Amino acid sequence: MNWKINKAEKPLKGEIIVPPDKSISHRAVMFGSIAKGDLKVSNFLFGDDCLRTLDSFRAMGIEITREGSGLYIKGGGLKGLKAPSGNLYLGNSGTTMRVLSGILAGQSFTTILTGDESLSKRPMKRIIDPLTQMGALIEPMEGGDHAPLKITGIKKPLKAINYNSPVPSAQVKSCVLAAGLYAEGKTSITEPFQSRDHTERMLECFGADIKRDTLTTEINGLKELKARDVEVPGDISSAAFFFVAGTIVESSDIILRRVGLNRTRIGILNVLERMGANIEVTELHGKLEPIGDVAVRYSPLKGTVIEEKEMPFLIDEIPVLIVAACMAKGETVIKGIKELKVKESDRVKTMTVNLRKMGCELEEEGNNSLVIKGGYKKFKHAELDSFGDHRIAMSMAIAALVSDGECAINSVDCVETSYPNFYSDLQKLRS
Repeated sequence: MNWKINKAEKPLKGEIIVPPDKSISHRAVMFGSIAKGDLKVSNFLFGDDCLRTLDSFRAMGIEITREGSGLYIKGGGLKGLKAPSGNLYLGNSGTTMRVLSGILAGQSFTTILTGDESLSKRPMKRIIDPLTQMGALIEPMEGGDHAPLKITGIKKPLKAINYNSPVPSAQVKSCVLAAGLYAEGKTSITEPFQSRDHTERMLECFGADIKRDTLTTEINGLKELKARDVEVPGDISSAAFFFVAGTIVESSDIILRRVGLNRTRIGILNVLERMGANIEVTELHGKLEPIGDVAVRYSPLKGTVIEEKEMPFLIDEIPVLIVAACMAKGETVIKGIKELKVKESDRVKTMTVNLRKMGCELEEEGNNSLVIKGGYKKFKHAELDSFGDHRIAMSMAIAALVSDGECAINSVDCVETSYPNFYSDLQKLRS
């Protein structure tokens, strides 16, 4: 499927409710399935990635039923999973593969995890190393450090470790903490920079014996989780496309309702405000996670420097921030870009290829920084490509709004991964 998107002839106006948070939807199913008791997940994201997680736990014997926009899960406890009848196919979901591996490492049955072509290229050594240190039997079936992964069941608890992660990654941290639930003693993980804390929040909610400070999180294993209902907020990573759209399309005024405002996810808001964006946040009541309404109005932007320590708080929003940087006056420097190269696509390369077609100037500096020359009033219309990456597809759709004509964006089916209604929501703001 392809999109054809014309430049915006008038301001974006109105309000939308963005999809449920993908990260929290994943974790609600994962930890809800291994908690004791029944729980309800309100506002679950029925996108491709989260459905892979849901299907995997159903395949392991967990009863999960859908009712409206939510789920009911009959949690089986830490040892309530059963061997699936075949391999677990995880599509394009890196979160599912990495975090699920931590849970499976402590099971007594053997599982094989597979994925699509893109997922099968993404690095898994970052979880294989700590899990192996904990006594898990996990190996890439085709060599290297990529899927498919075979996780052989063990009959005894895992070993508790103190792990220093070389990368700030919520997926790695969540994997180690999940495995720590099946370890005898206290397992800890320390990161070079703080990453998203959705897993810690949910484990605390489910009664896990967990302690944390800024960089280190510790969990005491072999203690059952207690099921609790979960309300999933709107996904700030999905809202980010409209934060930028409202900022760069002249005279726009839009509101994003009930967006998750977890402090480890609001890097996009902090950076845009630093660039001069006109953003107003109204906080609402949220139990598990903070939520709020975010109003965005057009405002001229200026360049900024995004430091490496900020990257874990806005890694998924960098593609659309690059679009904003091209429109900003002056130069923007994004440091710590290595992780962008091992996402669904090499997002440094794919954004650079597309935006150069639109007349923009982007250059890598060294091997870990991207320099963007800003000041463009509009982009050249062009034929663009998603490269099979949902965030690239949506970022280029926002760029097309400030082009000088019609842009074609190829292979946009990947958007089903996280934001199935993106195109219709965009059209709603344009109407």
